Amino acid sequence: MKNKFLLPFILVTSLFFMWGLANNLTGILIPHLRKALELSNTQSTLVDTAAYLAYFIAAIPAGLLLKKVGYKNGILIGLLVFSLGCFLFVPAANTRDFGLFLGGAFIIGIGLATLETAANPYATKLGPEETATTRLNFAQSFNGLAATAAPFLGTIFILSGKDYSQETLGEAERLAYLQMEANSVKGPYITIGITLLVLAILFSLVKFPNVEDKQQNGGSFTGAWRSPLLRWAVLAQFFYVGAQVCVTSFFIRMAMEGGGMTEKEAGSYLGIYGLLFMIGRFAGTALTRIIPAAKLLAIYAAISFALCLITIQLEGNLVVFALGALGFFLSIMFPTIFALGIQGLGENTKPGSSLLVMSIIGGAIFPVIMGYLIDNAGDHIQVGYYVPLSCFIIIFLFALKNLKKA
Repeated sequence: MKNKFLLPFILVTSLFFMWGLANNLTGILIPHLRKALELSNTQSTLVDTAAYLAYFIAAIPAGLLLKKVGYKNGILIGLLVFSLGCFLFVPAANTRDFGLFLGGAFIIGIGLATLETAANPYATKLGPEETATTRLNFAQSFNGLAATAAPFLGTIFILSGKDYSQETLGEAERLAYLQMEANSVKGPYITIGITLLVLAILFSLVKFPNVEDKQQNGGSFTGAWRSPLLRWAVLAQFFYVGAQVCVTSFFIRMAMEGGGMTEKEAGSYLGIYGLLFMIGRFAGTALTRIIPAAKLLAIYAAISFALCLITIQLEGNLVVFALGALGFFLSIMFPTIFALGIQGLGENTKPGSSLLVMSIIGGAIFPVIMGYLIDNAGDHIQVGYYVPLSCFIIIFLFALKNLKKA
């Protein structure tokens, strides 16, 4: 890599870690806010809804913004919006106001959507065209690293390991305990917010090389939607993101109830889930060279279905092991569904890609369904895992559809 590209590429790669950190902290944040703010399961999942709804709403405007201001300025805007959302968690914690937490999550989601829209293509342009895919895969590996780091950091700095909700406390003691729990969110998010501002200053000071986009004006959403495989891919991606967010958002509660773990132990195992997710990305890249992608997706979807069934039906360590193993088998699903969905779209590839990105709205919907199911089952967490289990059926059918096409 030429020297003029090295520092800009390092800065852009850091963004992949930062948005991975934010996305993967929600698995800690949701059960923590449920306790600190005395929320129902359904209410707590609205954190996911706020974040993924923001992604859905901001995806197309972010693309239009980049056309007007360019990659570097788009990244600066994304960093500032992202940091604003993090800092909003401070008054939210001080007042224990769930609405402010949701507002912060929504603003963070808008910032992340802007960063992702800019950083993914920009990483491919900071160097020779023939090594563009390698650069992007390298940058994305830091997103996987964040999936491992975020749960461990959240467990250390956010989770207290204490739960006095079942104990008889005086009103003053109870409020003091709840405020202590809410306050533990502030430190990590202030740190992230300050880090983002430092990155914004660095981006503004560093000279970035001029890169040009080769614009493709052809194609349309209507043309892309005519492809049956794209329609199937949008549906599969919708269910996949829903399943993944369900698994991580209720991981800690599931490990505690179904696996008999403490809050701190459960948080550590969520970090192991993230580590297996990262390993799965690398392993999947190697496996797709010898196994057709659709076939591998079908195998992984079937295994994920079986692992969900184990978490529902059994108890103890097996439940936690099954949850952790899901990280490995979920790892290839998003990129594989994406790649299969845009095959053969030609000039409609860009609008088809936008539709697939927008399908992540599943992450805003399925956790709420799961939370509602748990609340109506007497707070029995294992019942909720029928939701991701059903999602894997759709992914399996999409894989079979592609196998028949091949």
